[in-house]
Amino acid sequence: MVAIDVNSESARSHAPRHAGDRRSRAIAVIWFCAAALGLMMVASLTFGASGTSLLKALVSWASGETISARDHIILFDIRAPRTVLGALIGASLAVSGAVMQGLFRNPLADPGLVGVSAGASLGAILAIVLGGLLPPALAAMTGNYTVSIAAFIGGWLTTILLYRVATSGGRTSVAVMLLAGIAMGALAGAISGMMIYLADDQQLRDLTFWGLGSLAGATWNKLMIAGPLIVLSMAALPFLTRGLDALTLGEATAGHLGIPVQRMKNIAILTVAGATGAAVAVSGGIGFVGIVVPHLLRLLIGPSHRYLLPASALLGGALLLGADIISRTIVAPSELPIGIVTATIGGPFFLFILLRNRNILDM
Repeated sequence: MVAIDVNSESARSHAPRHAGDRRSRAIAVIWFCAAALGLMMVASLTFGASGTSLLKALVSWASGETISARDHIILFDIRAPRTVLGALIGASLAVSGAVMQGLFRNPLADPGLVGVSAGASLGAILAIVLGGLLPPALAAMTGNYTVSIAAFIGGWLTTILLYRVATSGGRTSVAVMLLAGIAMGALAGAISGMMIYLADDQQLRDLTFWGLGSLAGATWNKLMIAGPLIVLSMAALPFLTRGLDALTLGEATAGHLGIPVQRMKNIAILTVAGATGAAVAVSGGIGFVGIVVPHLLRLLIGPSHRYLLPASALLGGALLLGADIISRTIVAPSELPIGIVTATIGGPFFLFILLRNRNILDM
């Protein structure tokens, strides 16, 4: 007579159902995030300081009428590139945050830990304050994109420097990178303070608005420059899902499972730097998206990066577009910097995460 372990049989019968339930919930959340992004894109094309809306244009086209040149410019030359660029920037910040949190195994990590934000801010400040010293030929070549180009270069150079500092013997220490990032942020802040001291009133105004973040300068040309960089960088991140999941067990365990840990770190850091650097370069400083979105989704669908990364991209785009709609309607016809809106939402949520995970900071 064969003995049957009732408990093990029960566990085996229930495990697939629980796994299937979590998978079904994750897929449902992804579809919900996709619907939210689509809704926010339509709303972004509809709402604004002017009376122009997408619905009004669709009604005109359905009745065989043509919209005015003014409405056409507002919809297709101002709101459309702003909507697409906002969705891409929100997606890149949220996905980069999810990857950084998986890489550092810390829910408080964000893309700024790899030095992109500090370096990009310093590059932008140097371009704003010292841009008049550029050779005329170079200034004519960069045109209105001088600040964006300088921000992107500053972010990348800082990331490469941090990467070199944190890498020894062919291995990159995330702890050393975190500490080096803090030191680099302090150094960048000191140089930025010196530039602010030398800036005139107009330059101070430009510095303030760039630091607070905005999508107001979005154009098709900026989208053509930053868009491919963001898309190509994010396209590499889904291939890291298995490695990031294994890394939650520790680097040694991930290595024993056949994960090339060092190569995964290299790809993660460089792609996050590319995506975040391009986003920050065209939008300025927009905080908390990389912290709020991934952590909220982890509470809903769990830690699996297979579902977390696409959900983060969709919800990040929707959240940033929602914040942008608020920023350009709450004080219309003026426009509130979008960084103020995201900070107002993200600040309390960050405190919630901190209190929920205070044991992480216990030494």
